[in-house]
Amino acid sequence: MKKVLIAVFLILVVCFAVSAQSVAENKDIKVLLFPKFEVGEMAADAPGEAQLYYEAYFDGAKSYSLKDGSTLYVKDNMAMCVTGAGKVSAATAAMAVLTDPRFDFSNALIISTGCAGSAPETTVMGDVFIATAAVDFDLGHHADPRDMTTDSVTTWFHNSDYDDTAYVILSPSLTDKAFELVKDVEVQTTPLTLKYMASGFDNASWALRKPMVMKGTVCSGDNFFKGEYDLANAHLIVKTYNCPDPLVAGEMEDVAIGIVLKRLGLLDHYLIIRDSVNMLVFMNGATPENSWSEGIAFFSEDNTELSDIFNTAMENNFKVGRLIIDAFLDGTLTF
Repeated sequence: MKKVLIAVFLILVVCFAVSAQSVAENKDIKVLLFPKFEVGEMAADAPGEAQLYYEAYFDGAKSYSLKDGSTLYVKDNMAMCVTGAGKVSAATAAMAVLTDPRFDFSNALIISTGCAGSAPETTVMGDVFIATAAVDFDLGHHADPRDMTTDSVTTWFHNSDYDDTAYVILSPSLTDKAFELVKDVEVQTTPLTLKYMASGFDNASWALRKPMVMKGTVCSGDNFFKGEYDLANAHLIVKTYNCPDPLVAGEMEDVAIGIVLKRLGLLDHYLIIRDSVNMLVFMNGATPENSWSEGIAFFSEDNTELSDIFNTAMENNFKVGRLIIDAFLDGTLTF
């Protein structure tokens, strides 16, 4: 019996020591980044959504395994997790990161960053967006246009039962400060992209401008939505939820991360930085079949949806994001 008591005592001592060590290692994170995917390696090849940030801030970072199977890179009070694509992956990774007891995110600036498709007539490929709201493309009711009994271009129907998780409005104070900081950043395009935009929209004046930094609402869909009907639905969804700015981009994760932050009381810490790498309509001969059929890789030359803007857009995103991150770290940008 005595040996049993001694064993129990030793186990309790070890547990207490481990618990104390975990508390002692609790790291105060100042900036948390959520890119969604990386094309290849984390450094020294063609960049995806994470690489430029990794090379600038996380070279030699310590990596931590999370409960959902993702990895958190941590260095110098900054952290980054590549969440995976789609709302489920983004939400589960965000929750795993933000509830990990090894880290304290209570004072962190939390940034969702990545590429997107963008809305014609107001945006061009290469634009960078500071989002003021994110809405869910999928919640509600969607009809196939062939089943509609009217000629309405919109085929989405609002269901208010979903409103609590269907959209987030980001902190106007934070988004305004961030936008003022970066609104005049000179972002780039490519000659081929300029030609692609001009031919895709019959030389419309809006399609001929160079890219810039804009504010607007992003629409998150687990479907890679695109085309006349989906674009009309996205505009209607943004209008239905009374978002402060019009639709600028479609993506796949931002509202999900926003809902996680809302439930954890951190929504006013949230920024979204997106860059446009394609448009939300088919153009220049692109169709669903020759863009998305089995065997056509997204980054393949066979994909008629793309120009050569991707790498340049990643650099545009990083140029904007780095200014915001550095300003927050030095106290110029605050909540």
